[in-house]
Amino acid sequence: MKRLRALTAAPFVLALTAQLLLSALWRDRLPDPLATHFSGTDGRPDGYTGRALFLAVGAGLVLALGAGWTLFARRRVLWGAWATAGFTGALLALLLRANLDAAQGADARYPLVDLALAALTAALAALAGLGLARLVPPEPAPPAVPAAGAPRIELAAGEVAGWSRVTGSRPLTALSAGFLLAGAAGLALAPLLGPWPYLLFGLVGLVVGAPGLACARVRVTVDRHGLTVAPAALPRPRIRIPLDDVAEAEAGTVNPLGDYGGWGYRTRPHRSALVLRSGEALVVRRRSGFEFAVTVPDAETAAALLNALATRPDGATGPERI
Repeated sequence: MKRLRALTAAPFVLALTAQLLLSALWRDRLPDPLATHFSGTDGRPDGYTGRALFLAVGAGLVLALGAGWTLFARRRVLWGAWATAGFTGALLALLLRANLDAAQGADARYPLVDLALAALTAALAALAGLGLARLVPPEPAPPAVPAAGAPRIELAAGEVAGWSRVTGSRPLTALSAGFLLAGAAGLALAPLLGPWPYLLFGLVGLVVGAPGLACARVRVTVDRHGLTVAPAALPRPRIRIPLDDVAEAEAGTVNPLGDYGGWGYRTRPHRSALVLRSGEALVVRRRSGFEFAVTVPDAETAAALLNALATRPDGATGPERI
């Protein structure tokens, strides 16, 4: 795992080093403020940022992306981390090059071919990530646990039962709403004060806030379809584990920071979870050996019913009991 995290963080360290090094080497050849936003047709600048602020925002962006990828490091998507770092680092470096030796920011030019160069850098970095993934041995999946000894609710022949609960997180709701408001404010300020960095703040606010708000209150359902977890107010996106994929279900206890490193949708090797609070959780082990958990009240009843439905020999689909 340490090797995987090191390989995931490496391209972002390289991108940050390149930005700091170029900023230092070209310091006397760069205007202040820098041209940081350009029209899509002729590459003429229409937005400017001071050199110090550009360096701080660029470094912060690289660090934030690197921290996110490293925290959720996965062998199979190592190429994505390298592609992200390659594209971001190339964009920042090419932006500095566009301002190089310009008497003022208005004289800078950023042709569309530079975007193609950034995309090419991302593609080459992705190939490097694919190759480096071979240095990380795949972790063996834990063996599937048979459901024979798991607690279950006794159901009569031909009877189908269902269970459903809505659960949520007030702190996650408030935090997500805050990101959405900040994103809306950034998008509103971008036309007035200039695209950079307000447009970036707006996009980050929307990208973080919208999914967070959707996951802040969910409905957990156990029925003849299996386990379904979906936003309380929307049918999608959803997580579904069909009955024939359930090896065993049980009620467990989740410590968000200790078990998964935080709240929200979390992933770890061979397991994932939707963590909205600490405490009671429904834990489902799939026949592949992978595990999924969702924090929800009355998890013991949900686990017993899911085990009963998953091991029924008659496949009955009669009237549903809620």
